[in-house]
Amino acid sequence: MANTKSAEKAARQAEKHREHNVTLRSRMRTAIRKVNDAVAKGNKAEANSSYRAAVPLIDTLVNKHIIHRNQADRHKSRLAARVKSVST
Repeated sequence: MANTKSAEKAARQAEKHREHNVTLRSRMRTAIRKVNDAVAKGNKAEANSSYRAAVPLIDTLVNKHIIHRNQADRHKSRLAARVKSVST
């Protein structure tokens, strides 16, 4: 446990931030799942629209330092390849 008042406050804030980061990361995973589901169905239009929605979400997490930029680039690249592979 924290020894000082400031350390106690930092611990409280860290827990609050962790919960918020979990929420954002979950939102990103849901967006990625939507793209993958649309690709699995073979629906190119839905895959394209969900991909366009997922990319800004992924980039937002990079700007907030929740995920590493290389991880975000990897996600976006793989999703784009999957969307591109869907036949019309």
